[in-house]
Amino acid sequence: MRKTLFISDLHLDSSHPAITQQFLDLLLSCHEHVDALYILGDLFDTWIGDDDMTPLHRQIIQALRQTTDKGLPVYVAHGNRDFLIGKQFLRQTGCCLLAEEEKIMLYGTPVLLMHGDILCTRDIPYLRARKIAKNRFYQFLFLSLPLFIRKKIADRLRAKSMTYTQSTPEVIMDVTQTEVERVMTKHHVTYLIHGHTHRPGTHSFVLNGRSATRIVLGAWHDGVSVYSWKAVN
Repeated sequence: MRKTLFISDLHLDSSHPAITQQFLDLLLSCHEHVDALYILGDLFDTWIGDDDMTPLHRQIIQALRQTTDKGLPVYVAHGNRDFLIGKQFLRQTGCCLLAEEEKIMLYGTPVLLMHGDILCTRDIPYLRARKIAKNRFYQFLFLSLPLFIRKKIADRLRAKSMTYTQSTPEVIMDVTQTEVERVMTKHHVTYLIHGHTHRPGTHSFVLNGRSATRIVLGAWHDGVSVYSWKAVN
């Protein structure tokens, strides 16, 4: 049976080699019945520029290139940790970059794909920081810095993020249902797949008088999490 795979929030880094190997194993396991692989953000725990060619990054780029060379389409979305993935990475891997809100047809069903962070409208401090991080001018300035300075800044921001996450109520960092409904209505879909919240599950609700479904992908630090959407025969 043909199927399309969705993953998110692997947060790959050199301190978790087991997760890296699980991802490499997934790529190798994609056979002719897999039509596409979608990575909905935070493939890497940090990405400070396409020129940061660590051994881990080289390994992942090579594995993705081998996968796309076999003819499997691989789509990547920017997450809140790896939003600086750029054109060089895409050229080297053969991956395609998704829009922040990407609507696809999945075996005849319209489905909206997102990383999911912008759905968390109660997390005001994060959204403010995100607005700055997404500013093209600030990104240009950051990428103009020497690599070792970028690494120091990224380490400092990651530590700050961990402290914030541990001290902030979970309900604030989860999606807002009204925003979910707004964006799904905007794109005329009844299915949404996203990551970011690290709260895997399937949520059913009524949207504009119709049955709707929100599918949340899991983070890989809690175990391999792959959502498989199978084609209807």
